[in-house]
Amino acid sequence: MGAVTANQDPDATLRHRINELVEEEHRLERAHIGKALDGDEKARLDALAVELDRLWDLLRQRDARRRAGLDVDAAEERSASVVEGYRQ
Repeated sequence: MGAVTANQDPDATLRHRINELVEEEHRLERAHIGKALDGDEKARLDALAVELDRLWDLLRQRDARRRAGLDVDAAEERSASVVEGYRQ
């Protein structure tokens, strides 16, 4: 995946970061097929899931604001406690 530059749009930067985290998540999962994760690896996998939820939430906020004709830059990353409290 190409590098993200400072002048690239924020949505592209968010997508790039999401892709990096997903790749890390998949590497961890693939490395432990058929065997348990140790405590540190489990904690990292959990942290990745939370960070991905927060970034996806921010990207969805930006998209919704754009479709509503509102300022997309007013969207803010929500705390883990807020995002993890959403019902799926």
